[in-house]
Amino acid sequence: MICFLASNPFLPDDSALNPANGFAYAWAASLPKRPLRGLFVASSPDEPDTNDFYAARQRAAFEASGVAFGCFDILDRRNAADAPALVPSADVIVLTGGHVPTQNRFFHEIGLKGLLAGFDGVLIGISAGTMNAAATVYAQPELEGEAVDPNYRRFLPGLGLTGAMIIPHFDGNLDVTLDGLRVYADITFPDSMGRRFYLIPDGSYLRVEDGRETLCGEAWLVENGAIRPFCEAGKTARL
Repeated sequence: MICFLASNPFLPDDSALNPANGFAYAWAASLPKRPLRGLFVASSPDEPDTNDFYAARQRAAFEASGVAFGCFDILDRRNAADAPALVPSADVIVLTGGHVPTQNRFFHEIGLKGLLAGFDGVLIGISAGTMNAAATVYAQPELEGEAVDPNYRRFLPGLGLTGAMIIPHFDGNLDVTLDGLRVYADITFPDSMGRRFYLIPDGSYLRVEDGRETLCGEAWLVENGAIRPFCEAGKTARL
């Protein structure tokens, strides 16, 4: 399996793949030269209309970048029982973006970690999908009420495809607030004691292949309560 774990791999208008940091070329080069069988794994399994919309939109963006799909199946609540057949038969699996804890629960419900154990294709993580690919997922609070909810779990068991805990869509703004708290200064920095979080903007991604983990593009590292640059745009860094 080759994993491309991205913040957002698409152009801002979602029309095609973002060529930044070699993503569009690298993922296309990793694919077999035939019409592909794609599988879109939902983050909101109980929202079929939303899943249909985003699956069609993402398929169009992939194909606009020169990759042809013979089919592009959707895996959500409607066909969750078919996961044991759909996952191993796919050439490309897309773990889409959304609400991290909701997607995490669905992954566990369908036993996705076990189903991926023998997967030999290409997997793309987008935002929440990238976060849930980690062995231990850092679910940074996102929705109103989560930052102050004593029952909200910020660390969750993930798919174990990488050891890296990634925070996507980072634009350099450390002053974002939620529930009256500074998300980074009051929550994430304290949570980083004894841990590492990799902050990446759209256009950057982590490539995982044969045990090698390579961050491609701009990234920052948060560790033991401090933040520092980790990789520059257009460059790579091994984890």
